[in-house]
Amino acid sequence: MNNDPRQRDGRDIAISAQTEVLRQLHRFGWLRTRDLASVASRTSAKATPKDGPSLHAPPPARADIRRMQRHLATLRDQRLVLSTMAPNGSTIYALSERGARALHALGVPASTGKDQMRNYHAAFFLHRNIANEVAIAGLRQGFRVSTEREIAQGRWLGGADGIHGKRPDVVIRSGSDYWFVEVERSQKNRTDYEHLLRFLAATWANVRIGDAASIDRVAQLRRVVFICTPGLSRRLTKDLLALGWSVDELAARVYFETLLYNFRNISFF
Repeated sequence: MNNDPRQRDGRDIAISAQTEVLRQLHRFGWLRTRDLASVASRTSAKATPKDGPSLHAPPPARADIRRMQRHLATLRDQRLVLSTMAPNGSTIYALSERGARALHALGVPASTGKDQMRNYHAAFFLHRNIANEVAIAGLRQGFRVSTEREIAQGRWLGGADGIHGKRPDVVIRSGSDYWFVEVERSQKNRTDYEHLLRFLAATWANVRIGDAASIDRVAQLRRVVFICTPGLSRRLTKDLLALGWSVDELAARVYFETLLYNFRNISFF
């Protein structure tokens, strides 16, 4: 029997870190090694940025990636996680049924992610991967975050019904201030697109320029961030102006990020 307290402490630290990996997989559904390393390496910010979240986070350090690779190897050996190859060749990880049961024992109502790793196409992978990266960037800046999977499961402010019938892809918040993030395909079908326009119009009805929109008794929406192609940005701008929004209202209420929706920016690990 080894009574060296330093070795026991080392094992306890490793077990704690591996349990946190399982918790993050429960929150996100699936993640790459670098995503998990980025979440694990985040430091608590003294104060969240006053002008809202940045969509970009610094890459994790190589030492953090190597450490996460060791944790994932251990969890895979214990059959607590599943892994598969994504459409771009990267390896992604999700909770196994055994991993979900391990979290249940800790009081976390987790479920296996195996169904999310089957029969999905490249567009879904791109969409979820970008949403995950944005959520992780928010976490690293000290914001509270609702991930795409949590929102899909109704585990966020808007529940299963959403806000004005709309559920965003990522929610980032600080106190009562909220930012909704939409990861949009270049070609949205007509019904979804019209639903999006109705959501924007209803949310900011009778709201003065520069003010946040009330979305709950204690929550206010600062801005909707669209991660999309330049073509969709131009289309939305044109249609929102046609609805009667001014250029100043558009600038205060929505923001377009047109550089993230690209397979080339997705790392392969």
